[in-house]
Amino acid sequence: MKMLDANKTYLITGAAGFIGYHLSKRLIEAGARVIGFDNMNDYYDVSLKEERLRLLGQVVVEAGILEGTGTFEFVKGDLKNKADVDSVFEKYKPDIVVNLAAQAGVRYSIDHPDSYIESNLIGFFNILEACRHSYDHKEDGYNGVEHLVYASSSSVYGGNTKVPFSTDDKVDEPVSLYAATKKSNELMAHAYSKLYGIPSTGLRFFTVYGPLGRPDMALFKFTDKIMAGKPIQIYNNGDMKRDFTYVDDIVTGVVNILPNAPEDNGKGARYKVYNIGNNHPEPLMDMVSFLEESLGVTATKEFLPMQAGDVYQTYADVSELEKDFGFKPDTSLKDGIDSFVSWYKDYYKIG
Repeated sequence: MKMLDANKTYLITGAAGFIGYHLSKRLIEAGARVIGFDNMNDYYDVSLKEERLRLLGQVVVEAGILEGTGTFEFVKGDLKNKADVDSVFEKYKPDIVVNLAAQAGVRYSIDHPDSYIESNLIGFFNILEACRHSYDHKEDGYNGVEHLVYASSSSVYGGNTKVPFSTDDKVDEPVSLYAATKKSNELMAHAYSKLYGIPSTGLRFFTVYGPLGRPDMALFKFTDKIMAGKPIQIYNNGDMKRDFTYVDDIVTGVVNILPNAPEDNGKGARYKVYNIGNNHPEPLMDMVSFLEESLGVTATKEFLPMQAGDVYQTYADVSELEKDFGFKPDTSLKDGIDSFVSWYKDYYKIG
């Protein structure tokens, strides 16, 4: 297993996003050159994205003072705009590309399908094309993109009832457009790997949470409502399980994968997909209990039926990740929620 090479240039799309921020921070601290790309859309509070970028600038200063030569440059652009994508590839010549930019959210995809087609299909196509053409004009020691790593999702498993979810499972029955676009990304990446030799790795993330997280996710939404004295909505009458995965564990998994582009799969494609999850589904009501304990507040609860696009359970089989990298996420949900609440109180200045 190769270790991270800090002498490479890393292009992180969605760098102002939740996982993008934490990954960029880790790479900067390792001394790498990071190019962040994000359209700063208002799917959720833009001020949180701006705070992440501010913190990344601070990390650069601290890394330079302490030990590394890590740098961060931010480019505002949109994946669905081919000119924006081509421009950043031509200017910075990235060695490693991590595509985290996407329109997220299962329920949002029901009412806003066009956003998912534009960002997750057209946007990903533009990334693939830019990677493909990075091999056209090799010069000044640049040999094109060495590894494309991209975010897929546990949502691709749809209503699968066999658990834990394995990357060998058939995933042809998505229950949301979001899930369908993520499975499409995997299919597109395979085609481009086969046709043009782009080494690509897809990562099926499982319910990521932690400091500076996404306000549209359950943990953040519940915290907002509890602190405002409002009831929280709990779907399927609380009978749901999620493989909650702490963001630091996600980032460690990604960092392990970045320098290790897949070998030929025996069929002419350098292509691989991994699950990154905690391998331990937690009842939704346990998450609520941990959150109440950490906040010191009991929530008012409103129990509702299952929502369209939701699934009963997510549960990651991470045996491939463990076999190839000797790593599996292991942060407990209680510890992770405590860390999130500590950040939340500090960010919103709650005593």
